[in-house]
Amino acid sequence: MNAVALLSGGLDSATAVAIARAEGYEIYALTVCYGQRHAREVQAARAVGQALGVREHKFVDITLREIGGSALTADIPVPTDRTEEEMGAGIPITYVPARNTTFLSVALGYAEVVHADTIVAGMNQVDYSGYPDCRREYLQAFEQLANLATQAGVEGRARFRVWAPLLEMTKDEIIRAGLDLGMDYGLTWSCYNGGDLACGRCDSCRLRLAGFARAGARDPLLYAE
Repeated sequence: MNAVALLSGGLDSATAVAIARAEGYEIYALTVCYGQRHAREVQAARAVGQALGVREHKFVDITLREIGGSALTADIPVPTDRTEEEMGAGIPITYVPARNTTFLSVALGYAEVVHADTIVAGMNQVDYSGYPDCRREYLQAFEQLANLATQAGVEGRARFRVWAPLLEMTKDEIIRAGLDLGMDYGLTWSCYNGGDLACGRCDSCRLRLAGFARAGARDPLLYAE
């Protein structure tokens, strides 16, 4: 079974790929370089792909920085030191307009080429990030589009699905699942900021650290604070 997997280099996407491999999928990994604040997560994606033994790993450049609108693609400060309650209040400025739709569209094209009917993605709707393109309703709508907009779908040669195995899991459940599969989280990168050390203060770092604490495990990533 072939599957195209979106691999950002973050904890969630790495775990999703590990789960898909454990289910017997041959993984064609896709990393989109979208003009984000730093290339550190792209380096992490390469390392994770090698560690998980993906069959092929493509890196595609699509510069969403040209439209901006996010702290990850424009000169807008990344929020720091927010509580979980603050993170859960509305859609954060780190939301990147149309990012997941863009990623899934490229993954769909890749899937049609390599004869894969499954797209694996690390979306999670339990997380406090509140992104609208991480919800079940969105993924179901994209599946409908995928089967209407492709030659394989129209001709009945494939029935595409977007599989988000982490969708209903808490961060600590995700971490435990990955550890059970032997995932080396020291290869991953979650921080919204670049550099050699994770900041420990942005929303993503704080959610990750809280997840490891609740999982009763040590985060192998090095932090500045």
